[in-house]
Amino acid sequence: MRAVLQRVTGASVSVEGAVVGRCGAGLMVLVCAMQGDDAGVAVKMAAKVAKMRIFKDAAGKMNLSVRDVGGSALVISQFTLAADLRGNRPGFSTAAAPEVGRVLYEAFAEALRAEGVAVETGIFGADMAVALVNDGPVTIWMDSEAG
Repeated sequence: MRAVLQRVTGASVSVEGAVVGRCGAGLMVLVCAMQGDDAGVAVKMAAKVAKMRIFKDAAGKMNLSVRDVGGSALVISQFTLAADLRGNRPGFSTAAAPEVGRVLYEAFAEALRAEGVAVETGIFGADMAVALVNDGPVTIWMDSEAG
């Protein structure tokens, strides 16, 4: 599973002009299930996201998690994180099949909720417009294969 975390002051996602999900201060998380991933991978990745210390403490150091600061998360499915860039046209064959990807995306969002983070989502497979204000900017790339 791959994810991109962006620390945000706010984010929203719209489908056909209507907002379907939003968060305030916290995280905007782009998530891609890869071939071979299972629910256990989604749960582990969600736990790592919930504990990632990328928010400032009183001394201004990144030492707090989204849970520590009472932040929320907007979770968006993003199969393009599986891009194979060997040529000039990206390939996405390493992404999980859509029916598996949907289940794992939903499992990730639910596991993040179970970690105590308020979560809203986009719509899996939809053409979405995402708006966010990146705070810092802080952007972290995660891959379950990398540890």
